Amino acid sequence: MKKISTAFIRDWGNNPRYVTRERNPACAWVFDGEGTPTVKWDGVCVGYLILSETGGEPAWYIRREIKPGKPRPDAFWATGTDGETGKMTGWEPIDRSGFAKYFREAVVNVPFGNKIGTYELVGPKINGNPDGFDAHVLMEHGWAPLNIREDVKTAPRDYDGLAAWLHARPYEGIVWHGPDGRMAKIKKRDFPAPAGEVVP
Repeated sequence: MKKISTAFIRDWGNNPRYVTRERNPACAWVFDGEGTPTVKWDGVCVGYLILSETGGEPAWYIRREIKPGKPRPDAFWATGTDGETGKMTGWEPIDRSGFAKYFREAVVNVPFGNKIGTYELVGPKINGNPDGFDAHVLMEHGWAPLNIREDVKTAPRDYDGLAAWLHARPYEGIVWHGPDGRMAKIKKRDFPAPAGEVVP
């Protein structure tokens, strides 16, 4: 899984924590009304994948980022490098991760079988559990309960409207899925919080 483009350009010159009002040209299709919005779960990305570098047998991996200058692990398969931060992204075997214990619990809690694809590992011990899960589970990317799917469809696509919409909801953010496989994202924390609100 390659890094997903952020819908608005980040403010690298002043405060890279936030995005600017400038639309990312790579995400113009989002502002043209294309793509299906889905909720972005706040967890850890894992995948049941077939990697050609490992012999072509499906296995479970976890997404990992490596900062510039840091050593690359032996069992790490790169998918790309972020041109802005220099971070290398890729996959490593799930059993080499500190999240392996919670992953094993999630697989038991959601016995859906091994289906090729990517998932979000969420639950009580993951990122502070902002989505409020009672147990560790795997959420297939792009899936959410019907009420959340319908709510996310109401999200505006302009800067002010989207910032207000996200800060009024518990979601980490939105991922738009284009009909040709492209994806774009935006997170609540990409926008400054309204006065009095604290964003983790």
